[in-house]
Amino acid sequence: MNRTILFTALAATALSSPLAAQRPQQRTDVPAPATVDASVARLRDAALRDEVAYDIVEGLTTEVGPRLAGTEAEARARAWSVTKLKALGFKNVHIETYDMPVWVRGAETAEVISPFPQQLHLTALGNSGATPAGGLTAEIVYFPSFADLQAAPAGSLTGKIAFVSNAMVATQDGSSYGQFGTARFTGPNIAAQKGAAAIVIRSIGSDHGRGPHAGNTNFAPGVTPIPAAALSTADADNLARIVARGKPVTLRLVLTPRQTGVQQSGNVVAEVPGSDPKAGIVLVGGHLDSWDLGTGAIDDASGVAITAAAAKRLLDGPRPRRTIRVVWFGSEEVGGFGGRAYLAAHANERHVLAAESDFGADRVWRLETNLPDAARPIGDRLAVALAPLGIVRGTGVAHGGSDIEPVLGTGVAGVDLDQSGQRYFDYHHTPEDTLDRVDPAQLAQNVAAWTTMLAIVANAPEDIGPVSSK
Repeated sequence: MNRTILFTALAATALSSPLAAQRPQQRTDVPAPATVDASVARLRDAALRDEVAYDIVEGLTTEVGPRLAGTEAEARARAWSVTKLKALGFKNVHIETYDMPVWVRGAETAEVISPFPQQLHLTALGNSGATPAGGLTAEIVYFPSFADLQAAPAGSLTGKIAFVSNAMVATQDGSSYGQFGTARFTGPNIAAQKGAAAIVIRSIGSDHGRGPHAGNTNFAPGVTPIPAAALSTADADNLARIVARGKPVTLRLVLTPRQTGVQQSGNVVAEVPGSDPKAGIVLVGGHLDSWDLGTGAIDDASGVAITAAAAKRLLDGPRPRRTIRVVWFGSEEVGGFGGRAYLAAHANERHVLAAESDFGADRVWRLETNLPDAARPIGDRLAVALAPLGIVRGTGVAHGGSDIEPVLGTGVAGVDLDQSGQRYFDYHHTPEDTLDRVDPAQLAQNVAAWTTMLAIVANAPEDIGPVSSK
């Protein structure tokens, strides 16, 4: 007997029995479980063989290299990007320029003068002040942690070099960066307010090498910037051991960075046009600029490559319902100027969702969303479709990255595709941020995740309205 017919006959018999009549009836108001559209699954699986993203990273790091915000190198990167995006077939490719203050590094050396003379490896932090051309020699005051610096009495650092040595550890979600990064974000400002002549910090990184980690710092209005630098983690550990010997420690620093005034930066914009202009814009991207010690492969050539490669896969297929706008933002590293400039230029357009890739090239492991109630089924479909890539659904709320924060701040919905941070901060902002740190297979997994997300979001039948502020 045909198995379907047999099953139907048995089911009919069971339902006609008195026992069946006593069973609770199945609810009919329970939502059907989310399923994966076959076309989405095909796009996802094909993207695991993607080569476009790696080609972008390889080309950008080889043909342009480091791309410090507001410099000639960043301008070359914008020109390169326009050529590349047009060659890939994107529409409405153009540059949107804006002005911003620019800081550039100069000479940077450090050495222990006493009690144990030796050279140290360091790099100036963005917005650092400068030493005299001949250098600055002073005794250090040691702070094992950022909290110890905060607790130092006012005026206690006058004429001294503060040394803050808090050791960051790697975490999968990268949360330790925020916890330990305050030593860089605000430590120099605090040291300046307490009278320090200069400050050196242990690099905000999870490595144990001699390559220092660059990064921005900011001084409050009215606070004169002091020379501020990050020691390589290995040299910071060595300096702490020297301090532990119990003798006064004297350093000589030469840091000659300078502000070059207001210069031009810009965002590169490209689109996959949608079929329904009223359905809104899905904004994705990463940042084009980088620090200048390495070639910016993981931060953030990989991010712009991942998002563009995913959008390219929809560009090559049936036209999506919503327009997908790919933006390669400028000057993120030095203060998020590109994200604010983008919002100012496009504030009157209807963005329905924004997402950013700016955490390297390692595999995506978690999905988090911030969707209005009416669009929550989109999150369910995303979770099911991404699961075969080894991506779990998180319990938090998507918060985006610094480039899209201004847009998200207007109530636009967001999606985070969180990458593993286990090794990211070994290379972040260092001379080791180079192409060889990019694993092609993990990069392709990112493209598959982003392709899946865009295929679902850009074609979702639900209206994606503003996110509630509650």
